[in-house]
Amino acid sequence: MSDSSRDTAAGAGWGDAERGVYRHLVPERVEKISWLNPRLLWAARNGVLASWFGDPTGRTRDRWVAQRAAAGAPADKVIRRDDPDHFSFMVLGDTGEGDEPQYAVVPGLLTVGQGTAFAVVASDVIYPVGSADDYDTKFFRPYRHYPAPIYAVPGNHDWYEGLGAFMRVFCDDAPPLPAEPAPRPPGRAWLRHLLWHRPRPGDGRRLDAARAQRSAPGQRAVQPGPYWAIDAGPVRIVGIDTGLLGTLDAAQGAWLREVSRDPRPKILVTGSPLYVDGEHHPCEIEGGGTVDEIVRDPAHHYVLAIGGDIHNYQRYPVRLADGRTLQYVVAGGGGAFTHATHTIPRVDVAGVGEDDFRCYPLRGDSLAFYSRLYGRRLHLRRFFTLTEDEGAAVIARRLGVEPARAPAPGTRVTWRTRLVASLLGAGRRPDRRARFRLPVRKIYTQLFSPGSATYSPPFFKCFLRLDVSPEAVRLRCHAATGNRVQEIDPPVEDEVLIPLV
Repeated sequence: MSDSSRDTAAGAGWGDAERGVYRHLVPERVEKISWLNPRLLWAARNGVLASWFGDPTGRTRDRWVAQRAAAGAPADKVIRRDDPDHFSFMVLGDTGEGDEPQYAVVPGLLTVGQGTAFAVVASDVIYPVGSADDYDTKFFRPYRHYPAPIYAVPGNHDWYEGLGAFMRVFCDDAPPLPAEPAPRPPGRAWLRHLLWHRPRPGDGRRLDAARAQRSAPGQRAVQPGPYWAIDAGPVRIVGIDTGLLGTLDAAQGAWLREVSRDPRPKILVTGSPLYVDGEHHPCEIEGGGTVDEIVRDPAHHYVLAIGGDIHNYQRYPVRLADGRTLQYVVAGGGGAFTHATHTIPRVDVAGVGEDDFRCYPLRGDSLAFYSRLYGRRLHLRRFFTLTEDEGAAVIARRLGVEPARAPAPGTRVTWRTRLVASLLGAGRRPDRRARFRLPVRKIYTQLFSPGSATYSPPFFKCFLRLDVSPEAVRLRCHAATGNRVQEIDPPVEDEVLIPLV
């Protein structure tokens, strides 16, 4: 087994290793997504409009579900497979930017995914706005050689054009919904309708040709709607759709409560993680209650909750009052730009501390990655760029922890490294006040995200393999750096055995 980032800097992808063969998979013309582009931000405005003028997602989702039910989808929305008691499946989240980091995941995914029964995409299949014609280079082409079905739960970006493309691809070519009458002016609903982003005329004309790339009978996956359950072997996998704003509508909440009563062990897959960046986000349900209340209920027998949306890997083993341990995982590193981990403060949430918490990339690697990025952008490479050893050392000093990978002997924490770490929003211990009271996490990991500026390894992408038996689920997080050595033998960045009995 090859070194991981916890073992060596080379295992993290640093150095002059040979670049991977993924480069030969990338299309000749790649859309460069920049979240600083005003035109792109305007196209992706529906999330902001929903938060200002009311969220129509629940009503639209109900219409999609009703359409699928009329077409013969099972009323309980359960996909019943014939997998044996021992089987494996893959999970990857936030995939579809269509650039080199997404394609860098593919060789390792195909290697580790050999023999798996199916795969699940957790959130944001397609960026930037879920358009149908983007599925060619951002879904069908990269995964054309994965031989098994791929299911998905949508993320907020898949909803930016009303989920129509997602439904066509994953729900048996569902036809468009009939247009609703425009609200009468004035009012919030009328203003939202006036400003709402909609698909381009003719979007999806290339979709049928794109499907040919994953047209083998064994690759076909038909799901009953944007939320579903899969009965596979000894487990039930429950996928929920958190829409534009990371919440559940009342109808989906009632379905989740009902489908959770099945006695078999369960795994939740959600577009919005329940624990992330050292914080608890229980996911509200319209009309009362939260998703996490349902997940924690011992009668429902959930053992694992996996969420996308945040583009890295995190794991929180939460010990519940009844003595069970529930694993909460963030798995959004499937291709989109890397969200920083160095901004995560020292973890102390729900009884989970630094000794229990796992993340990828390591915080020191994340800080070094971002320092190099902004060193280039600001033309201050000599001052701004930190080595991976300097990143590890300054993070360990700020958080008061032993680094997961020790920096080289003689690595010093200087005023320069401390200043760069502060400017890039590096996390701190809870008992220390930050000198700069800026919303650094949002500034450096969202507004000024690396995006398509990241075209050289290490990419710090990741994907999961879950091996299921009647006794346990073994979860492994594998890294994809973009280097050839990690393509041939994708390193295991985290591993946990989750008992089912």
